[in-house]
Amino acid sequence: MKDFKQYYIIPATPEEVYLALTHPLTLQLWTGDKVEMSTEPGSEFSLWDGSIVGRNLEFEEGKKIVQQWYFGDQSAESIVTIKLHPHKKGTSVELRHTNIPDEDFADITDGWNQTYFGALQEFYEEED
Repeated sequence: MKDFKQYYIIPATPEEVYLALTHPLTLQLWTGDKVEMSTEPGSEFSLWDGSIVGRNLEFEEGKKIVQQWYFGDQSAESIVTIKLHPHKKGTSVELRHTNIPDEDFADITDGWNQTYFGALQEFYEEED
């Protein structure tokens, strides 16, 4: 099992980034795929048409999202914590993803950098 921690700068306010990560319609806009999302703790979510699934654990509006991501029958919980901080260029996103299975680590970290936060950065840059 491995952990991953990374920072990203998104050219939008923390409130806008929070909505982009939690509101189903906004998520669908920038991912281009079917999503299921709720800000109700304990609710299940599905992103990229089921490529990423898990359970929402905690929300602090405009500031923090905590989720459990599922990896097959893995017994150790894989926890994703996303913290949003105001930044002079928009929002500084602090990502921490724990207990990533070794065999999935390269794909997951690439996904965070390119598909997830890379796509979100592009989404807001195109709005300018």
